[in-house]
Amino acid sequence: MPRPPPAEIGMSLSDVQTPALLIDLDALERNLDKMAAMLSRFAVRFRPHAKTHKSPIIARAQVARGAVGACCQTLAEAEALVAGGVEDVLISNQVIGAAKINRLAALAREARLGVCVDHPDNVRELAAAAARYSSAFDVLVEIDVGAKRCGVPPGAPALDLAEQVCAASPLRFAGLQAYHGSAQHLRELAARRQAIGAAAELTHSTVSLLAEHGLRCGTVAGAGTGTFELEAASGVYNEIQAGSYVFMDADYARNRRADGALVDTFEHSLFVLASVISIPDRERAVVDAGLKAHSVDSGLPDVADLVEVTYFGPSDEHGNLDLSRSNRQLRLGERVRLVPGHCDPTVNLHDWYVGVRDQRVETIWPVAARGPGT
Repeated sequence: MPRPPPAEIGMSLSDVQTPALLIDLDALERNLDKMAAMLSRFAVRFRPHAKTHKSPIIARAQVARGAVGACCQTLAEAEALVAGGVEDVLISNQVIGAAKINRLAALAREARLGVCVDHPDNVRELAAAAARYSSAFDVLVEIDVGAKRCGVPPGAPALDLAEQVCAASPLRFAGLQAYHGSAQHLRELAARRQAIGAAAELTHSTVSLLAEHGLRCGTVAGAGTGTFELEAASGVYNEIQAGSYVFMDADYARNRRADGALVDTFEHSLFVLASVISIPDRERAVVDAGLKAHSVDSGLPDVADLVEVTYFGPSDEHGNLDLSRSNRQLRLGERVRLVPGHCDPTVNLHDWYVGVRDQRVETIWPVAARGPGT
């Protein structure tokens, strides 16, 4: 059961209970607008990834700016999005197991739904469930273009599986999923360009092979916040799935442009708001945001607003601030904004977003699709 929100609308930021998941609404809206404007230059659709924000409210704001719908990573996320009014959802992952497949087939009667496959047994199970529930959904064959996660090899294996999807009524073969996840965090642009160039070549050859056998790929999907401009400009991808751009975590901000400068296309709009709970000495303060408040799998959070102050040594409920290089004197109870190292799993630790504008709480949104994805 969700806990009560850590704030009330109209409250001053300084009164928000911590740790809290904070959205700078102005920065969020600028990020949404900027991505919509950037992708309008390309002949692509935008289907932003909701695994980042897990919020139908944010997904609807993206649709209002031209997105065709949303994608997500789990069936539970798809159910939350559809319940929240998102009418076109792709699960950019495999759905396995009778119980989940039945839920998927039932959900497909409420909204346009898509799912990825990489095994013929899954194709047969999906088709049988769709027939039982008198529903239909789009199916993308996922190919492994370098991520070494899910997906069949490009080329002939993808063709073979696509032909099985086409034969499995009432499934609708929709095209290919070709996401290169590990390329998103290659720090140098040249490395990202090389990785996506190779992925695009594998994808193009597979699209061409399917076309030779009479199979049209209406959707060729992939891309993320680290590489979306490369896929959009490739002439191969026609559906872009970037998600983290809405928040821009500390890890993505470590990527570099061609001139070597840090990427600054989007702004940090997501923060974990913490309070100083102890000041053991002049060079160290302790805050109430530890491992249960933010994910550190992609590195420790950055400290916003405080020059030459760094976060270190998290434990379950505590984190340390190194003040040794700063002239700033912190006081007990002072609020500190932390930029998460990895936004997606950080969001998944919280029940509520606290949306702030001009230092006041303007809105409170549930993290509707949080959880392990069951």
